[in-house]
Amino acid sequence: MQTIEQLINARVSVNHFQAGRPLATETIHQLVALATRAPTAFNMQNWRFIAVQSAEAKARLLQVANGQVKVVEASVSFIVCGKLAGYQQLPEALSASVQARIMPAQVAASWADLASTSHRHDPALQRDEAFRSASLACMTLMLAAEGMGLSSCPISGFDADQLRTAFELEPTELPVMIISVGYPASGNWPQKLRKPVEEVLSLV
Repeated sequence: MQTIEQLINARVSVNHFQAGRPLATETIHQLVALATRAPTAFNMQNWRFIAVQSAEAKARLLQVANGQVKVVEASVSFIVCGKLAGYQQLPEALSASVQARIMPAQVAASWADLASTSHRHDPALQRDEAFRSASLACMTLMLAAEGMGLSSCPISGFDADQLRTAFELEPTELPVMIISVGYPASGNWPQKLRKPVEEVLSLV
């Protein structure tokens, strides 16, 4: 069992995957289950994951992802969407925690009221929240893949409008990132060097 520090240091963005190696449905479910452990504001859980694994769906994704072959070679590519108006389904999202006695019903109700008040008339905040939630899920998904002996690559190079059409997204669903997951082939670079901490950290 690797520590989280080891997983972070080991993770690389893989551009070359071993083609023809599918993942079991149970593994895909497990990856998404772990990804949804990421935090969201008010615990909105305002996201959706589309697991692109069939040859036909991969061909569609290739067309909207600027011809990046890794979406075809990878075992699965997740289209990670953030959802607008997440506040609308917050009472439902919190109900399980209330039933499990993790939080009192009155606290859940107050969270729902506060989220509705702050988000309902603020489209920019809704969009920001959708991107934050999906991005946190993406990083969690990549670390989950690393912990399961798989490799991954985050992809932001795609036509969002074409992707919406190709995969019939709802108007409230924003495609934030594609995460390709699978088994690495040869020819991948090691993790690229990062800037020194002193260059990016301010102690105040």
